[in-house]
Amino acid sequence: MMAEVSDIRALTGPTAWRPFLTALLATGLASCGGPPESSEQQLRAWVDRGHEAAERKDRSALVEMISPTYSDARGNSRDDIENLFRFYFLRAKNVGLLVGIDDIEIFDDSAARVMLTVAMGATTDAVLGFNADAYEFELDLENAGGEWLLVSGRWTDVGNELR
Repeated sequence: MMAEVSDIRALTGPTAWRPFLTALLATGLASCGGPPESSEQQLRAWVDRGHEAAERKDRSALVEMISPTYSDARGNSRDDIENLFRFYFLRAKNVGLLVGIDDIEIFDDSAARVMLTVAMGATTDAVLGFNADAYEFELDLENAGGEWLLVSGRWTDVGNELR
């Protein structure tokens, strides 16, 4: 799969906002049944909810998954990320994601780090009519009153060092 994503990625240039958007877009598919029992199950459900929200282009659902105190090394706040979603969803007609959870680290059931690999494709009004990229993400979350919220994130193109 990654070779195919790389082939598609060669057709598009990198942009500063697309990786972070992909990470949050990667987070969907609402879980069935009752609430998950373990922290790991809750985190997997969190990723699934985000994935589904992203493919629906539901910006408000994605922003609700981010802590009001969000900040990252690139200087982004929660409001900045919301604006990135707004911009991207206005440009993209349809969004499709392939999400792989590479690792979940849980710290005392109050904090977690989720490592993802995400391939994202979108149809657009651009010359080729689509764009596609693949990224690796390291997402830091905190459990705030039983709800996992994103507090920070790092990302890069697949194969590069996280920053």
